[in-house]
Amino acid sequence: MKRILVSIIALSMVFSSCTKKEEADLIVKNGIVYTVDEAFSVAESFVVKDGKIVAIGTNKEISKKYKSDKNLDAKGQAIYPGFIDAHAHFYGYGKGLNQVDLRGTKSYDEVIERLIEYTKTNTEGWIYGMGWDQNDWPKQEYPDKQSLDNLFATQPVVLTRIDGHAVLVNTAVLNYSGIKHTTKVNGGQILKSKGLMTGVLIDNAINLIKTPPETDEDIARALLAAQDNCFSVGLTTVSDAGLTKRIIETIDRMQKDNELKIKIYAMVDGSDKKSVEYYLNDGPYESERLTVRAIKIYLDGALGSRGALLHQHYSDAPGKKGNMITSKHDLESMARRAALANFQLNTHCIGDSANSIALNVYGRIGDIENRRWRIEHAQILLEKDLEKFKQSQIIPSVQPTHATSDRTWAKDRLGEIRLKNAYNYKKLLNARGMIALGTDFPIEDINPLYTFYSAVARKDVNMTPAGGFQPEDALTREEALRGMTIWAAYANFEESKKGSIEVGKAADFVILSNDIMQGDINAVLKTKVKNTYINGQKVY
Repeated sequence: MKRILVSIIALSMVFSSCTKKEEADLIVKNGIVYTVDEAFSVAESFVVKDGKIVAIGTNKEISKKYKSDKNLDAKGQAIYPGFIDAHAHFYGYGKGLNQVDLRGTKSYDEVIERLIEYTKTNTEGWIYGMGWDQNDWPKQEYPDKQSLDNLFATQPVVLTRIDGHAVLVNTAVLNYSGIKHTTKVNGGQILKSKGLMTGVLIDNAINLIKTPPETDEDIARALLAAQDNCFSVGLTTVSDAGLTKRIIETIDRMQKDNELKIKIYAMVDGSDKKSVEYYLNDGPYESERLTVRAIKIYLDGALGSRGALLHQHYSDAPGKKGNMITSKHDLESMARRAALANFQLNTHCIGDSANSIALNVYGRIGDIENRRWRIEHAQILLEKDLEKFKQSQIIPSVQPTHATSDRTWAKDRLGEIRLKNAYNYKKLLNARGMIALGTDFPIEDINPLYTFYSAVARKDVNMTPAGGFQPEDALTREEALRGMTIWAAYANFEESKKGSIEVGKAADFVILSNDIMQGDINAVLKTKVKNTYINGQKVY
């Protein structure tokens, strides 16, 4: 009898151990979960433990095996991997939140009006503004500093164009910086009219501007402000295209102190020699939230400011072909150094000539597939250069909203034939087999859903043009979502850690008010982020 009783107890213990549910930190159920795995499968539920996804399946499968004190009922809402912006200026955006917003100004007079309004409550110190675009003005001409000098004779004013490749300053800044009409600059321009400086500086000329140093408090404030806005639009990782050692170390410290929760892929600013030397000598750095293993180089300027380097002259400016910001020699030297240090090289290329130069330099180095070197923007390409993305496995990193923002004036710059070879995202995808998507914020809006919409609909936020801009280069919804999740993660060497909702990866995910993979594509513009999670913790 005693032996039988022991056996019964043993069997009950075995049965109990078999049916005992595993403890989890969070269970998400009743969702339309786009995992973005290789099969692009859709699930109902998943489980989070220690910041990582440990199981995915149906509601029944998950509830049978797991239990948690925290259960998130998605109530049929769509869930996606946390969005990754493959090319942005996170820190610069944060700084800009404390500056005069000049985006959308329809004339230079409106720029002046916004400055006057700003100085009603900001009477001292330097005045910074960002976002003007002369292409949106009646005359489409660069402004002159005279009005700034009349209003702000001693208060320095620095106003950055929407693309970051041209700046308008007043005489106070020119004097403070020691910039004269005789000052020489390579890879840039100091614009003049009748021999006098207009105050407009383009590309490398911008580096001549001297400004008061930023404090640690200024840097931290900018980073936190940028983070809040990123979380509100579903961004969980941002690739910052050009940071100095000081900013990178501040990010690292704030992340480790848990002040900064957003994840950053940091590209070292190639124009900052001290930062480049430090990281190339020290080697790649990786923490739970930060990766530093890329150098960002500017090869040319921007199309809007006629700084993009073209093979032939601008259609609306005969004799001008743009600016080469970095020489071929310096690009190749940096490429060889990056290769030896196991660093990724990410080169800004807008014009077709810039793209040709970078693709040829990359091709001479070899083994690009494993290095995952990138062309940032890849905006205007010769037909023959498209094939080089496939041959050398170079990653195109593009920003779909550039196509829909530039379309109203790009034809003026390029002419009809060259325009057909611009913003060719579908062709780039077909050549390479993948494409990384970003916004380039603050040049474009921070919202990744606009990236998705522009990539698929080829329209701007006003839903124009009606048939889409060069619609033959539209991406499918699946391709667009992959571009801002798993392909962006791959471009950052982080596909094993994030970019999809799969077992073993970080529990970074976003819940949206609308399923962007279904229904009217225009509904994407009204879609809101309900919640943003990083490592299983709600941050928005």
